[in-house]
Formats: sequence, C-alpha cells, structure tokens
Amino acid sequence: MNPLLDFSGLPRFDVVQPEHVAPAIRQLLVEHRELIDRLIASDTAATWDDFVQPMLDAGERLSRAWGIVGHLHSVNDVPPWREAYNALLPEVSSFYAELGQNLALFAKYQALAAGAEFSRLSPTRRRIVENELRDFRLSGAELAEDLKPRFKEIQEELSTLGAKFAENVLDATNAHSEWITDEAGLAGLPDDAKAAAKAAAAKDGREAWKFTLQAPSYIPVLQYSDNRDLRERMYRASATRASEFGPEELNNGPLIDRLLALRNEEATMLGYANFAEVSLATKMADAPAQVAAFQRDMAAKARPFAEKDIAELREFAASELGMNQLESWDLAWASEKLKQQRYSFSDDEVKQYFPQPRVLAGLFHVIETLFAVTLTPDSAPVWHPAVRFYRIEREGKLIGQFYLDLHARETKRGGAWMDEAITRRRVASGVQTPVAYLNCNFPAPIGEGSQKRAATFSHDDVITLFHECGHGLHHLLTQVDELPVSGIHGVEWDAVELPSQFMENFCWEWDVLSGMTAHAETGVPLPRTLYDKMIAAKNFQSGLQTLRQIEFGLFDLLLHSEFVPGAGSSVMDLLADVRREVAVLVPPDWNRFPNSFSHIFGGGYAAGYYSYKWAEVLSADAYEAFEEAAKSSGSTLDAATGERFWREILSVGGSRPALESFKAFRGREPQPDALLRHNGMALTA
Repeated sequence: MNPLLDFSGLPRFDVVQPEHVAPAIRQLLVEHRELIDRLIASDTAATWDDFVQPMLDAGERLSRAWGIVGHLHSVNDVPPWREAYNALLPEVSSFYAELGQNLALFAKYQALAAGAEFSRLSPTRRRIVENELRDFRLSGAELAEDLKPRFKEIQEELSTLGAKFAENVLDATNAHSEWITDEAGLAGLPDDAKAAAKAAAAKDGREAWKFTLQAPSYIPVLQYSDNRDLRERMYRASATRASEFGPEELNNGPLIDRLLALRNEEATMLGYANFAEVSLATKMADAPAQVAAFQRDMAAKARPFAEKDIAELREFAASELGMNQLESWDLAWASEKLKQQRYSFSDDEVKQYFPQPRVLAGLFHVIETLFAVTLTPDSAPVWHPAVRFYRIEREGKLIGQFYLDLHARETKRGGAWMDEAITRRRVASGVQTPVAYLNCNFPAPIGEGSQKRAATFSHDDVITLFHECGHGLHHLLTQVDELPVSGIHGVEWDAVELPSQFMENFCWEWDVLSGMTAHAETGVPLPRTLYDKMIAAKNFQSGLQTLRQIEFGLFDLLLHSEFVPGAGSSVMDLLADVRREVAVLVPPDWNRFPNSFSHIFGGGYAAGYYSYKWAEVLSADAYEAFEEAAKSSGSTLDAATGERFWREILSVGGSRPALESFKAFRGREPQPDALLRHNGMALTA
C-alpha cells in the first residue's frame, strides 16, 4: 500500500518516499471529485449526514496526505522532496480553487442552511455551515462563470509563488558562509558558538570556523562578536538574501510584485477594495482602518520609550565603546554590551542554565500542572534521528501526541512553527485523537559519543519553545469533535496567537525557571540573583522591540490596503514611508527585508501580521487572571485558573467566536492595560 494512503494511524515517515506523492495525491483527487459529483446530484439530500459528513471525510484524507508532503518539504527540503511537492502543488491548488467555486456545492450548503434541519443542528455544526458559505463567497463561487477560470488561475499561481518564495529564502540562507581561519577573529564569541562553528567547518573537511546565516550561527555573531567586519559581512548577507544583490534565480523581488498584483486582482474580482479587506473577512478585526488605528495607537504609546532606548544606546556607544556612529550591524552587539554593564549579566551566561533536557522537563511540568495532563515519551517513525515523539494523557486516557523537532538543519526552513498531522474528530470507532508537529531552529548538541554536550538554549529560545507549545496545546487539548472547528481550525487568525503568547509569560516566573534550569557544567540551578537581573532587564529596549513589530505589521497592512503595484512607487518606497512614520531606527538603503518576509509572502500572514500584537493584548489580559490567582495561591501555576483557561479557550477551538471565548474566560471585553504593564509602558496608557 502507498503509505500516503494509509490513514489507520500515524504518518509512516519510515517508508514514505517522494515517488509515493504523485500516485497517492492524484488518486485522492480523483476520488474526491467523484464524490462531489455524487453529492451534488439532485437525489442527495442537503443534510449533515448525507452531504456534509462525506465531504468532511474525503477532505480530511486529502489534507492529511498532502499535509505530510508539505511537512517534509519544510523539514527535509532535499531535491527529491522539493520536486515531488512542487510537481503536485499546481494540481492540489487547482482542485481547491475549483472546489471553492463549485456553485452546485455552494447551493447544497445554502439549501442546508435554509432547510428545516439547520435549526436542529448543534451550534457547532451551524457555525461550520456558516463558515462554509462565507468561504465559498471568498473563493469566488458567486463570480460570473466567465470570470471563474481567471480566479482559479490566480489561486494556483499564488500557491506556486508562495512556495517558491520560501524556497528562495532557504536557498539564499544556505548559500552564504563566512570562514575564519585566525582564532583572533573570534573575539567576543561564546565558547559554544565557537565550538559549533568549528564543528561545522570540520563537517566540510576544513580546519577553521564556519558561520552561516542560520539563526543559531548568525545571532551569536551579531550579538557578541567583537569582529566588526565579520558582523557587517554577516548582516549584509542576511539583509540582502533573495534579492537583486544575489543570484538572479533566487531574487524574490519580482515574486513580491507578482504576488501583490495577483492578490489585488483577486480582491477586485471579489468586490473588495483591497486584499486587506479579503484577509480581514475571516478575522476578529472589522476593517483595515481599525487595524491601522490600533497599530498607530500602540506605536504612539511605545515611541517615547523607543526614543529613550536609542538615546541611551547611542550615548553608551559613544562614551564606552568609542563609536559615534552605530550601524545596523552594531546594534545587537552594542545593546548586549549595554545590557551587561547595566544589569551585570549576559544572555550567554543565562544560556548555560538552560540545557535541553531540563528545559523540556520544565515545560512539561507547566503543562501538566495547569491542564491536569501527563506527558510521556512515545514511539513513532520520524523524519530525522533528532526528532522526538510524545503522548498526552488526561485521567489515564490518550488525548493527543506530538513530534518535537528542535534543531536547525540546512534542509529545514527557518523560524519556528506548529502544524497539524491529525485533527481531533469523532469517527465510527470513537474519537480520533489529534497529533501535532512542533518545529524550531535551535542549536544542536555538540560533539559525539561520550563527548556529546547537550544543546543549551538562550532564554529567547525557551520563550519560542513555550510559544510553539501554546499553539500545540490549542490543537491537542481541544474537546471539539467536528473537524472544521476542532483545535485551531476555524479560529480567527488574529486570535490564533492567544494561547501561544499566553504560554510565553511563564518563562519569566521564578517558580517555573527555578525548576527547569541546571548549569551545563555544574548542574547548579539558576541563581536567584541572576533571575532578579533577568527580571530587571526584562523590558530592556521594549520600546524599540514594540516599534519594530508595529513597523512590520503596518507595512504589511498598507502593502495590502493602500499600495498599488506598478503605480510608480515601489515596495521599498512604502517601507521607507512606514519607517519614517513609526521607526526610530532605519536600516541601510540596501537592506531588502521584504525579500525574506516569509510570513506574508510565503506563509499565511498576508494582511495579518498585525495579529501578533493584536493577540498579545488578549494573551496579556488572559495571563493577568493567573497573576490575580497567584495573590492567593502563591503561584501563577494555578490549576483552577488553568482548568478555566482550558475549558473556555483551548477546548472550544473555533466552535464559537474568539471574542466570546475570551469573555467567557475573563468575564469582560479585552483591555490593553496588562500588555502595557508587562512591557513596562503602563505610564503612557
């Protein structure tokens, strides 16, 4: 049997091969089309059991099989898997485009919504039908027949361009390396960064130190290296990835222009003024103007703090570092020096207390305490030897499983993300338990055999891990049995970051950190004195960081609401306008940040990057409930509040509007006060 057609259990990563992709996916497409022909026949009743359920069953088989292919394209992007994915991507995109435009299917859903059965359906099933009707309209079902072929072409090309954008970023990232042959050129770098660079060079058969643009190699150079020339070369290489400054075949500039033009054309065909309006149709926010006002309001609150941050950094650089002009490649380095002087510790010092085994044990303890579950190692076929697999049980019963792929590799796309392998739903045999992929790009262990040293994580890495596990918990702890709104399905995009950003808060709690740290050499837990310094430094340059996030979000929003492709000004012109409005730090003119902005050009965040900050308001307000509970219980790891968060937020998935879920948990509308306080900006509220 083709392993991609085996839906009896977990993905069969031990046997699935690129040659399985085409026959499996094409068979599923044929079967799905044949089913649709039967379902749209007049003798098929427009009821849940006769019509909706068979559609959901067939849709899940295709999404599970194609999901495995897409996952391997992300984590094992070797030529055979890239070719197999790209060969079928147009066919899959074409199928989903024609599905969304099928008027006969649309009519069946309309008939169900208008029929006698609809009022007898559960609220969850009624929401699913309403979402389907909305999505049909957004997919062009109501377009004139002569316009549908063009709309379908747009969807197919957008899918292809998005995949190509991400591939170009990965290839451009892997294309650059810096070689240091004189140890004097390594001044300032932490020992583990030097050891990793030496191991990377040895892997290539050279006696030197190799640095790449992958985050575990790149970030320490920018943050610690006293070699300013090395910092500049690395920064320039990263900032110009996938641009006209590199190989033409990897230049994402033309792809950006084409993506924007196609999105604009799609919006016009659907009767919207711009693509941002299309994007917001499935989000909490109502209109682009509302999102722009939200971001500009946050920028106004953050700006005085950001101006203070940069003034202090420049004064420090001039008086202590002898640098009257700070360049972009100096900022992280000078900031680290200032932080060390002000708070008497370095990020690298903290990093030594976060070996991977202790971090995972601490993370699992938080999850188990808050949500009354048990996490234990489990076994399953995996795509790389470093991948681990776990199970989650509640009251002795399996409720979910997840893969954990923590380390950076050349064949793995950058960043961190959660994706689904299997979604909870009710089937004939009972409840199908969910399975998730949790992916990060952290440093790998160094050495071999008895000399192997566990990977150590920076505190930022720990925060990232908790963030992705928040997404995972949203998917895994759902109690909804209907797939279209189970877990993260059906959750408004600007609310989907609520559980992930919520989990980040626990990374700052003493009773969490004290139990999840052990020095890599001595085994001693994180000292309270060092923790106190971390807390004192928690909001170091928070104004700058807030403005940077708003810069990205406002740029994305205006790009998809006000920018007109080919009308005279360029994408870089718009970015410059945004920076003049909200930024206090402006990169060099040759910086091509948009060319590697995969969130909006190679992912699902187009006209939605603002959702990080939007959801941060929700998550900080939600976490405040745990802070309130801690006043009586003594700890934010409050099981009773965790139970309420699980019941009102995590368990309900997309079965009701996110705002209703939030109000059910907090008893009121969300307020920004907690976020401003957490970021040290409450005085400007």
